[in-house]
Amino acid sequence: MSRKHRRIIEDETEVDMTPMLDIVFIMLIFFIVTTSFIKEAGIEIYRPNNNQSEAPPNPTSPIVIRISDTGDISIGGRLVDVGAVQANVETARSKKPKAAVIVQVAESAATGILVRVVDQTKQAGVDQVTVTKMEKK
Repeated sequence: MSRKHRRIIEDETEVDMTPMLDIVFIMLIFFIVTTSFIKEAGIEIYRPNNNQSEAPPNPTSPIVIRISDTGDISIGGRLVDVGAVQANVETARSKKPKAAVIVQVAESAATGILVRVVDQTKQAGVDQVTVTKMEKK
């Protein structure tokens, strides 16, 4: 009697992914734990509601700074440089100490210029700056 040996040949083409998944999860946990979340400092801009029909609390005429879509800045109808905004606001505030500051900006104006103008007015000693969209003529 002859015994027939059956040889079972199995193709082991599968790759065990369990160790790789373990490593990926360990790396994920490591990156989550070591990441530090920092709150970036920025400026706060308070926008008025469109449905406000109240008169402003300050009866004096406001200091209006206009920023056109080309980036031109005008205070009181005359063009000024971004670096001269602080001096012009300080001069206007010396004449009208309780005057509010309103920045009217064109919709397509660069945001960087707006931020620099608001920063210059804050450095001039203005506590609250109102930013509004410039009306189209």
